[in-house]
Amino acid sequence: MIDSVKLDQPGEGRLAHAPSHHPGVPRAKVGVVVANLGTPDATDYWSMRRYLSEFLSDKRVVDYANWKWQPLLQLIILTKRPFSSGKAYRSIWNTEKDESPLLTITRAQTEKLTERLKALYGDSVDVDFCMRYGNPSTKSVLNRMKEKGCERIVFFPLYPQYGSPTTATANDEAFRALMKMKWQPSIRTVPAYFDQPSYIQALANSVTDVYRQLETRPTKLVASYHGVPERYLLEGDPYHCQCQKTTRLLREALGFGKEEVDTAFQSQFGPEKWVGPATVEHVASLARQGHKHIAIMSPAFSSDCVETLEEIKEEIHDSFMAAGGETFSYIPCLNDRDDHIAALVDVINNELSGWLPKP
Repeated sequence: MIDSVKLDQPGEGRLAHAPSHHPGVPRAKVGVVVANLGTPDATDYWSMRRYLSEFLSDKRVVDYANWKWQPLLQLIILTKRPFSSGKAYRSIWNTEKDESPLLTITRAQTEKLTERLKALYGDSVDVDFCMRYGNPSTKSVLNRMKEKGCERIVFFPLYPQYGSPTTATANDEAFRALMKMKWQPSIRTVPAYFDQPSYIQALANSVTDVYRQLETRPTKLVASYHGVPERYLLEGDPYHCQCQKTTRLLREALGFGKEEVDTAFQSQFGPEKWVGPATVEHVASLARQGHKHIAIMSPAFSSDCVETLEEIKEEIHDSFMAAGGETFSYIPCLNDRDDHIAALVDVINNELSGWLPKP
C-alpha cells in the first residue's frame, strides 16, 4: 500500500499534530487517467472551429513554423474545414447523449476500468479520463485527481502504438498541467502496448467474432492505421514500425497467411509524402485485383471515432465499391469489449507495480 499522511479521521481531514489552521489533506491514493484524442463539444461551425484550431495548432500534429502555418490555418483552412468536418461528425453523432461516439465510448471504457480496478485495489485507486483536445481537458482532470488525494498518477494515452502526434502530445499536455501545480503528484506515463499479448489477442478475437457471422470469408483483411508523414519515420518516430509489427502479431495470432493481411494508412493531410499505401487507394486496387470481399479494421484506434465510423465506413467503403468490390466488412475498434478492458487492466497493473501490492 502506498504511504499516506496520517489523518485524524478517514477521508479528507486535518493532519495529525498539525495546527488548527492547516488546510485539509485528502487521504493519499493512486490515480489512473486514460487519455484519448479529443472531441468537439458540438457539430456547429464555431464548435468545430475551436476544436480544429486547437488540434491543428499543436506542433506535434503540424510542426511547420507559425509564421507559415497559422495564417494558412486561420484564414483559409478554418474558414472551410469546420463545415465539412461538422458534416462528418453529424453523420455519426450520438444524438441521444448529444456527444461524439468517441466521448461515449471512452466514458464506457473508464466505467469498466473503474469497476475492474476497484475489485482489485478497493478505494486505493481513482480512475478518470481526459481528452487531449476539447473536454474534459487534461488540465481539469489532473487537477481534480490531485484535489482528491492522488499523489501518484498513471497517465495512460490510449494509443497502442507510440506516435509523436498522439502519445507524445498527450504526455506533453499532462506535463504542462503539472507545471502549474504547487504540489505535483508523481506521474508515470504508459509506454506503447502494441505487442502486449492480451491486446493482440483481443484484436484477434474481434476479427474472429466478425468472420464467424459472415456468410463468405473475406479474401483480404486490411489493417488500416492513421497515417503520418514519411518524414516522421525518417526522423525517428517508431509509429510506422510498430504498426507493421502489430499487423504481423495479429496475423500470427489468427493463423492467417501473409497474403491474407495487408497494412495500409489513412487520413492523409497536406502536401507532404506520407507513409503508405493509402487505404482509400489500396482498397480500390484490391477490388480491381479481384478481391470482391474484404474486411477492414483499425488497430491503432482504441475507440471508434470519426476516422473509423465516417472515413472508413463511408469514404473508404465507397472507394472499394466504386472499383468493383462487392462486400465490405468493417470490424469495429475494441471499444469497451471485455477482452479489451482486460488487456488495458494488464497494462495498468504493470505500471502500478511498486506503488500498490500485486492483486
